[in-house]
Amino acid sequence: MNLKSIYCLFIAATLLFFTITSLQAQDTTEGKDFWITFGQNLFLPPTFPLLNLEIRIVSGNAATSGTIHFTHLGTSVPFSIGANETYNYVLTEPQKEAVYNTTMGITNRSMRITSIEPVVVYAMNMLGYGHGDVTNIFPSITLNTEYYQMSYHSPPPTGEDTQCYAVVATHNNTNLFHNGGFITTLNEGQVYYKTDENDMTGARITSNNPVAFFSFHRYTVIPVGALSFGMLQQQLAPVTTCGKNFFVPCSPNTRDVVRIVVSQDNTNISQTGGTIRTDDPGAQNSLSNLQSGQFVDLEVSNIGCHIIANKPIEVCSFLATYTSMTSAPSQSWVPALEQTISNAIVAPFLPVTGTQLNQHVAIVVTPTATKNNTTVSVGGAPPTPLFDGSWIDNAEAEMSFYTMPLTHNTASYNFTNQAGFFLLCYGGGFGTSYYYSSCFAMRDLSAAFTANDVPNTEMSDTIFKECDITFVANVSGIHPNPGSLNWYIDDEPQPDLTDLLTWSRDFATGTYVIKMTVLFIDGSTETYEGTLNVQLRWIKIRNVRY
Repeated sequence: MNLKSIYCLFIAATLLFFTITSLQAQDTTEGKDFWITFGQNLFLPPTFPLLNLEIRIVSGNAATSGTIHFTHLGTSVPFSIGANETYNYVLTEPQKEAVYNTTMGITNRSMRITSIEPVVVYAMNMLGYGHGDVTNIFPSITLNTEYYQMSYHSPPPTGEDTQCYAVVATHNNTNLFHNGGFITTLNEGQVYYKTDENDMTGARITSNNPVAFFSFHRYTVIPVGALSFGMLQQQLAPVTTCGKNFFVPCSPNTRDVVRIVVSQDNTNISQTGGTIRTDDPGAQNSLSNLQSGQFVDLEVSNIGCHIIANKPIEVCSFLATYTSMTSAPSQSWVPALEQTISNAIVAPFLPVTGTQLNQHVAIVVTPTATKNNTTVSVGGAPPTPLFDGSWIDNAEAEMSFYTMPLTHNTASYNFTNQAGFFLLCYGGGFGTSYYYSSCFAMRDLSAAFTANDVPNTEMSDTIFKECDITFVANVSGIHPNPGSLNWYIDDEPQPDLTDLLTWSRDFATGTYVIKMTVLFIDGSTETYEGTLNVQLRWIKIRNVRY
């Protein structure tokens, strides 16, 4: 054993005692800090007797406590929750008025949830007899500064501003822009609520500080001419989390509408399993050469839909009511396959007021080859595998999905699969439903490569104190010809690393510029780089035998 090996072992054994500055990837939608606001349900006031606003908090393997703070009221409600349990909080009438937006402008109608241990948070906006939706809430650590609005058109003619979005500031002096035009400046906890009669899908919302972005629709039918109407509610993830490879399962409705919004010019999309809808206002009729902010609608059924793009895209799945009133319109964010996770906690969302909801399910999406490795534990019980033949396979995508009924109202469901998966949750009944993406990763996919899980765009802010530093390329669509991917260190080519997506190397103390060039299938070439700051801590070791 040489001195370097001894040093590496020493560092591994005493790592907890050293301060190492390193950014870690956000593995799940669990967190300890969340911002929330609500949009208007139909055209009802917050005091409407049957309007129900609820928060559901799901714990993991550790009991925890925290607070629900109402910015407008300046008051907080404490909560505590055991391990593998759910906590449901129903907002009082003053609290509903403090978080419910009805008119365009700036308010303090936000709430903030903080906890000691990580939890998963959901929000429901539901009328007692139906018409509502549920959204997952993203931890503050995952928020960013660029979003694209994703909603659906209104049933013409309406004459009302049914399209809405809301932005919650998480920092003071937050400047907000809509399609590049300055809107306003917000302070922490303030909300900007925007309404419009027209479909705002594709609008680009940017800011100088991270914000929470919510899409709402007061009243819509999906598709045009459908029998059932309802409201939409979905917190949207930032552009940095958008990927290029998607699999969209089909809901229990067996026929859904999928909308794709493009984030960059000259985006080309291929898909299998969907049919382009040509009668949706504003939607493009082609999947080729799409420009930033443009969108395409697909009709999806049966075995789901596989979507691949050459540049990052945003995908949402909408519950549609084609031939019956067994559900109502609802909206779910769909994560990219680059955002799968190995462990997730969910629970059914049950309104405390009267409701037509009578079906609650979790839709598990995972690779076909390892689908039978998926397990579920209910309320902390021993995990059981999901291999009873209920899987629906998509051969082209090599993906499968499993629709599992959620019948325990108070226990949490803990799903695991080391091969990776994500979850959507659905609730349905006569004239009502909800649909939301429950658990997935929130990795920064805008980073072309990482160094010890730190994105290349954030490497310069990180001090690396490791024996080996591992680099991973995070790009797809690379040209198959040899030499399409090349690495450089301080502008010096590294021939031994050509076409390697993953490599490791020791670095002495110093500063290095790491560069990666990629030739893509479409013939374009991109260059990505990051600055690597290395500070090795050498320790004098005496009387070592080896």
